[in-house]
Amino acid sequence: MTLYHALELLEASAFAQFIRESTWLFPAIEATHLLALALLGGSLLIVVLAVLGVGLNRPAAELLRSARAYVTGAIVTLLITGVLLGVSEPLKLYDRRAFLVKMIALAIALLITYGVFNPRIERGHEGTMTRNVASLTIALWLAVAIAGRWIGFS
Repeated sequence: MTLYHALELLEASAFAQFIRESTWLFPAIEATHLLALALLGGSLLIVVLAVLGVGLNRPAAELLRSARAYVTGAIVTLLITGVLLGVSEPLKLYDRRAFLVKMIALAIALLITYGVFNPRIERGHEGTMTRNVASLTIALWLAVAIAGRWIGFS
């Protein structure tokens, strides 16, 4: 069985059809996805701006501790709603370069956020490297959002 054939079966499933054909479910999932993206962006932006010396006059580690639940909750919500949106139209995503870019950017953003950015902030690292990592983190999440929007136009 090829990947394309498996995606055809998934798209033809009752669950995918229910999401796709529902008057309210697909838009509700998409709206939740976008709200979670906004929550993630705002939560991360506060910490990144603190690292860059702009915004709130509080230590970045303190802001990260305050924002951690929002960041993690937003990411979990994004992943769940993203899977639901993808299940409803997998063939639409199959050959879209924008989807591939989004998935690669998402994987890198998750690795950098949880593997580099958060640990550096928690340890109180300051300096050029931390500012560069902060800028990279917000740029990667912006790339995820832009690629997601690009899917609709490609």
